Amino acid sequence: AAFTKIRLFRSLRTVSRLRAPTTKFFCTTRPEPQVADNLLQIGTRRIFDHDHDMYRELCRSFYQDKVVPFEKEWEADGHVSREVWKQAGENGMLGVTVPEEYGGLGLDAKYAAVHWEEQSYSLNSGVGFSLHSEIVCPYLVHYGSEEMKHKYLPKLISGEWIGAIAMTEPGAGSDLQGMRTTAVADGDDYIINGSKTFITNGWHADLVIVCAKTDPTAGAKGISLFAVETSTPGFIKGRKLKKMGMKAQDTAELFFEDMRVPKSALIGKEGKGFPMLMTELPQERLLIAVQGLAAAESCFEITRAYVNERKAFGKPIGQLQTIKHNMAEIKTELAVARAFTDRCIELLNDNKLDSVTASMAKYWVTDLQCATIDKCVQLHGGWGYMWEYPVCRAFVDARVQRIYGGTNEIMKELIGRGI
Repeated sequence: AAFTKIRLFRSLRTVSRLRAPTTKFFCTTRPEPQVADNLLQIGTRRIFDHDHDMYRELCRSFYQDKVVPFEKEWEADGHVSREVWKQAGENGMLGVTVPEEYGGLGLDAKYAAVHWEEQSYSLNSGVGFSLHSEIVCPYLVHYGSEEMKHKYLPKLISGEWIGAIAMTEPGAGSDLQGMRTTAVADGDDYIINGSKTFITNGWHADLVIVCAKTDPTAGAKGISLFAVETSTPGFIKGRKLKKMGMKAQDTAELFFEDMRVPKSALIGKEGKGFPMLMTELPQERLLIAVQGLAAAESCFEITRAYVNERKAFGKPIGQLQTIKHNMAEIKTELAVARAFTDRCIELLNDNKLDSVTASMAKYWVTDLQCATIDKCVQLHGGWGYMWEYPVCRAFVDARVQRIYGGTNEIMKELIGRGI
């Protein structure tokens, strides 16, 4: 039934009100989540409307029916199935903001945010849909040639192909200017040599946005981006990395050995890769914040149910003053974070989200996420340390949030430069 609803939703893409709005819409009749019965309740938050609610219902059903039941299997495999990617594509859940002419739904950024949240509400960290849809696809939409857009975007949106972006190297993480991968012009081609690590979707990927130095002497001005098919000779997928958390998410090393790609693989202009990265990073950082807050809210609700059921000293532990005060602190902190994060979602939707504001959201919310889930584990007692309990898995999954997308220390540096 869920998938029938999703197909129905896809058929509504011709309705103009579902497309990116030309005027700002703000619903004043919807309650904020802190006064609702549940922080995850559908129909709350003034930044959304009924159509967003419908899409949220569809995403929530998809994760409960097609993702959650397979988590243990995927954790053991170290990656999710390709089938779930195709199912997501068939049901219109990939690249929803991509223009219709390239196979997308042409919806506004709030729909993407709904999907980010619903994945985190399910506490599943295995599927790399958000990176694929809202990090990889925008580089093609905003900077790719028409040939590139028509060739790759329909395959990515259908789930037939999986996308990744290769920035981080063994010796270059937050300092992108320090990358050592090179792309040397040779006639009508570039020859790429180097390596990348910690690449989400790297093992499954069919298309990778590769960051490389076309002029190693020019610093940031020497970085270029390339759309590279993983079937290209010289493209080598390394091992799947074993991580503290996110065990079902394939994260891989990539190697490029005299990999020859045509000059048509260049995204935008040579030497303009760094400005492109800086332009797109605010959305990536907000994505991390949005998913982090949603995971924290989900853990709060799981913990609320637990403390109201678990009994000690003859009554539910949720009735103990220390527990009540702890839960009150958590809910208040989440409400404050929700107000700022929702404002950031609005800014993104209006194309007004700047680097400093996105950095604030990323660092503050992911710090709060880790602190909140740590408290939730503590409130579960010994059971919170057991892998079968969602708060346990959420605890280890959360730790990387303060690292990728630029470490939180780098976020503070970016914020501090303008003070």
